[in-house]
Amino acid sequence: MKIKSLLALAAAPLALLFSPFAFGQAAPAAKPAVQSRPADPALWVVKDADTTIYLFGTVHVLKPGLSWFDSAVKTAFDKSDTLVLELVEPDPATMQGLLMKMALAPAGAKPIAEQLPADKRDAYLKAMADIGVPPAAFDALQPWVAGITLSVAGLPKLGYDPASGAEKVLTTAARDAGKPVIGLETAEQQLGYFSSMSGTLQIAFLASAVDDYPKLGTELGKMIDQWAAGDPEALGATMNEGMRDTPDLAKILLTDRNARWAKWIEERLQKPGTVFLAVGAGHLAGADSVQAFLAKDRVKAERIRY
Repeated sequence: MKIKSLLALAAAPLALLFSPFAFGQAAPAAKPAVQSRPADPALWVVKDADTTIYLFGTVHVLKPGLSWFDSAVKTAFDKSDTLVLELVEPDPATMQGLLMKMALAPAGAKPIAEQLPADKRDAYLKAMADIGVPPAAFDALQPWVAGITLSVAGLPKLGYDPASGAEKVLTTAARDAGKPVIGLETAEQQLGYFSSMSGTLQIAFLASAVDDYPKLGTELGKMIDQWAAGDPEALGATMNEGMRDTPDLAKILLTDRNARWAKWIEERLQKPGTVFLAVGAGHLAGADSVQAFLAKDRVKAERIRY
């Protein structure tokens, strides 16, 4: 599985913020002058007589200068009364408390390198050295934390900035406009997706991150291009190709959540108002997308062309 792509486009966005080393270790590349690059990501609408729900797919971490918050996306946002995200980001103290509660390894656990298959250990140690984190720093934590860190810690050197992620931009705009911001999930729930994984699945997740590390940014760049071009079909095909190796992980982080969110939309249609719902773009692409689950219940999500 292309772990970095799943994290940036479909997995719980809190995971990108939660890893204690994810963006704090690697020095960012020198910042050139930012040039604006146009983007027209896909947008859908679900509506009835008195309710309108816009569906917008986000990327949780982007490079500065990608011009997507304009045109039909901005118009839909401006018309909306409420912004709905996967999660409303908690404060740092809450995050730290969750780390202590949910990410610690069980007593007596082997060092993470020893838990990995023998043919992955050298690559793991080399990747950790490359991001400047001593492997022992993770040995008190569950393997999923190391997997997330390897998947995102190199992104600043490639020009990616979590502050440019779509959720950050939308949250700032909503608060400036006095719109309420609510989350579909809680921080504890999102972290539970990772911490409740079996040890075997956590090691598989980490092993995939180790395999992906040398190609960090290449596949993500491809998928962001597909997102910016408003091509969810290509995006879904790319994601599906990357999820074949670890279907259990895709079920936890993608499919099951899509089914729950479709039910949330159906229930929200029972109340009047206009909502801008923004979730990772991977949730709105592919055969098991939110729209596909809505269609099973005969609720239509119509693509807005612009």
